[in-house]
Amino acid sequence: MSKNILVVDDSYYMRTILKNILEDAGYNVVNEAASGQDALKGVDEQHDNLDLVTLDLILPDNSGLDVLRSIKEKYPDQNVVVVSAVGQSSIVEQAMEIGASAYIVKPFDEEKVVEVVGEILGNEINNE
Repeated sequence: MSKNILVVDDSYYMRTILKNILEDAGYNVVNEAASGQDALKGVDEQHDNLDLVTLDLILPDNSGLDVLRSIKEKYPDQNVVVVSAVGQSSIVEQAMEIGASAYIVKPFDEEKVVEVVGEILGNEINNE
C-alpha cells in the first residue's frame, strides 16, 4: 500500500522536485501547500490518510517551526520531516525538540530524501 505525503514549501520548484522524488520512490503525494495556513489546513483535511509531511521552515505567512508546533500539538503522532536551507544547529535542535521526525538540509540529494522517508515510514523502497 502506498504511503501518503503532504509536501509543504513556498517554492513551487522545490515542491515539484520533492513530489517527483517521492512519487518516483512509490509514495503518493496527496497534496501540496505553499504556506503555513495551507499546510495546517491540508493536515487537518488529510490527517486520517496522511503518513508524512515534508515541511520547509521559510514560509510566507508563518514560521515553519510554528507550523511544526501546531501540527505536533494537534496530531502528536504525525510524522514531519523538515526540509530546509536553514541548517543552523540551534534551529535543527529546536525542530527536533518540537517533534520533527528528521531534518534534511537543502540542497539535498534524491537518495537522502528517499532514505530518510523510508526509514520513518518503515517500508522498502523500490527504485526501479
